[in-house]
Amino acid sequence: MATIGEFDPLNSTVPATKIEVTVSCRNLLDMDTFSKSDPVVVLYVQGLGTKEWREFGRTEVIDNTLNPDFVRKFVLDFFFEEKQNLRFDVYNVDTRSCNLKHDFLGQTFCTLGEIIGSAGSRLERPLSGIPGKKCGTIIFTAEELSNCRDIATMQFCANKLDKKDFFGKSDPFLVFYRSNEDGTFTICHKTEVIKNNLNPVWQSFTIPVRALCNGDYDRTVKVDVYDWDRDGSHDFIGEFTTSYRELSRGQSQFNVYEVLNPKKKGKKKKYVNSGTVTLLSFKVESEFTFVDFIRGGTQLNFTVAIDFTASNGNPSQPTSLHYMSPYQMNTYAMALKAVGEIIQDYDSDKLFPAYGFGAKLPPDGKISHAFPLNSNAENPNCVGIEGVLEAYFQSLRTVQLYGPTNFAPVINQVARSAAEVTDGSQYSVLLMITDGVISDMAQTKEAVVNAACLPLSIIIVGVGPAEFDAMEELDGDEVRVSSRGRFAERDIVQFVPFRDYIASGNQVLSMARLAKDVLSEIPDQLLSFMKSRGIEPRPPLPTTSDSPSMSTTTNATTTTAPKHRSTHA
Repeated sequence: MATIGEFDPLNSTVPATKIEVTVSCRNLLDMDTFSKSDPVVVLYVQGLGTKEWREFGRTEVIDNTLNPDFVRKFVLDFFFEEKQNLRFDVYNVDTRSCNLKHDFLGQTFCTLGEIIGSAGSRLERPLSGIPGKKCGTIIFTAEELSNCRDIATMQFCANKLDKKDFFGKSDPFLVFYRSNEDGTFTICHKTEVIKNNLNPVWQSFTIPVRALCNGDYDRTVKVDVYDWDRDGSHDFIGEFTTSYRELSRGQSQFNVYEVLNPKKKGKKKKYVNSGTVTLLSFKVESEFTFVDFIRGGTQLNFTVAIDFTASNGNPSQPTSLHYMSPYQMNTYAMALKAVGEIIQDYDSDKLFPAYGFGAKLPPDGKISHAFPLNSNAENPNCVGIEGVLEAYFQSLRTVQLYGPTNFAPVINQVARSAAEVTDGSQYSVLLMITDGVISDMAQTKEAVVNAACLPLSIIIVGVGPAEFDAMEELDGDEVRVSSRGRFAERDIVQFVPFRDYIASGNQVLSMARLAKDVLSEIPDQLLSFMKSRGIEPRPPLPTTSDSPSMSTTTNATTTTAPKHRSTHA
């Protein structure tokens, strides 16, 4: 098995397959007084060689139900040779906080292999964890995802739907299901609810073709039409079936569907239908991947910024976060090395601009928030990660730690560099390592909002014992960053606290997990920029026969635009 150091981004082995796990629950505990529970399922995975559980993802929250069928899937890499332990926790959501301070409804443990190996790849397990109570059951279905990369965008309207509400018209929405090989159905999309309208026009939506039919264009797609009710007991209006092949014909007489209610049809002789649903538009596009762009020569420009504020402590003292021990690296160096050694594989020249912020510089004691670690204002580039570490240690001997902790200057510095090349041939990644609370939060938010339209991602690693709650504002996973009424065009910031990765004794595994987590959002952030600008990957770069693992990187220097680097601090 390859070690982290041997990773080749273009020719590395990939998982045997990707598995999509769908989750449903039945007969959950009812924790709410005046309504039913609002459940969410959280998946935890165990890393290789560790007993520590790490959150992998969450389903959406479904209101007012004890029998949820979740739309959001878990897509897992499946390795036949590894025991992939999974833990599923179910909660009743009281608030929309991302912290899990909710009512616990139960949990279960299994392996990915158990789900795949069950009859029909369907595994049902009892939930447990609350003494003396039956917590209900949780059901998993697994399906191997095809390599179909197409994404379909479609829009529907309806006409003369049945009236279900006593005091008003219906509040209709559509639920799409793909059929499974065993004849069952798996939910794959829900439209929004259109209030008080029997002739609704829903917004267009985009869905991966593999989610709709798993690459089988003739597989049945079932669509249910419901009338939304606040208490979660939505009224069934009717259903119809279609297929991806039929939908791909676009707007035509073939894509007007009668909505049929089997119960009504059985009771009423004169029953015709419960309305019609019409496909208004349909288009399909190919979805590009991160690897497509890397193979096409896109370079990742890696820049480092390190916190030199006085709150880190005197570097000559062992209590300092900047302490240079002869026996082991400090936390700044560990974080820099863990992230840098992976990202450098995507950067052909291995030249990394490296800055410090919050220090007084010799000879006159001027405070700087974007000074080059190598003391060369004309060329702040360091050769390789080792060169960055060397410049960092040298700076610790020459500058005076001071303050405040201002992020905006260095973000703006890197943003100016990223703005020089926006054709997709280069993408910048800024790693900021800091020990404390940001002093210029308003300016930093503005800098992030401005940078969100550029080919740039920002990774922030918080070291030391400080509370980093304010950092979550910049990490726009839940709420997009805004400044003076403007929202960031994309989510470009990923924050992690270093202390979450040093609890286990195995330093190599801890740093591998840190790197994996901080880099996990970079591919999607790169793709979101490329898509927003309509940039497609270039054809894969040619490889030479004598050195397949290095040839693509070598050739990248001749086929991509020359790199633009920051040269003035």
